[in-house]
Amino acid sequence: MKRIVIATDGSEAAREAVRVGLELAAEQGAKVTFVHVVPELDPGPMGIGVPGVTPHRIAEAEQAPLVEAEQRAREQDVSAHAALAHGDPVNEIVALADSIDADLVVIGSRGHTGLASAVLGSVSRGVMHETRRPVVVVRTASPAR
Repeated sequence: MKRIVIATDGSEAAREAVRVGLELAAEQGAKVTFVHVVPELDPGPMGIGVPGVTPHRIAEAEQAPLVEAEQRAREQDVSAHAALAHGDPVNEIVALADSIDADLVVIGSRGHTGLASAVLGSVSRGVMHETRRPVVVVRTASPAR
């Protein structure tokens, strides 16, 4: 294994995916590419009966998940770089993995099941469906009840 893509958005599930992905990279001597996907467009002022959109302006906070992931990679002595992509998360993660010929994609899952998953959709499910590359889906532990 030479190249691993790790998707991150700063969520708890993504932080766990970063942890697991970096462990795998360290064990295999693989290079890591972190990816965070932001929207291309944001809702904007509405015109006469037509919803408006404006190009998405990247906020400094949107860089934070990538900065945090790169710091963790340095701490574990794993070669890594980050990519900020614009568009649909599923399409962008799959396209990045294809463009670098990744051996593995690691992505977090919030663990929605049943109706919640059907209504909300799932980036991890979409990536598994769209890519032909192996995917590791990392779930966060369920909160104690």
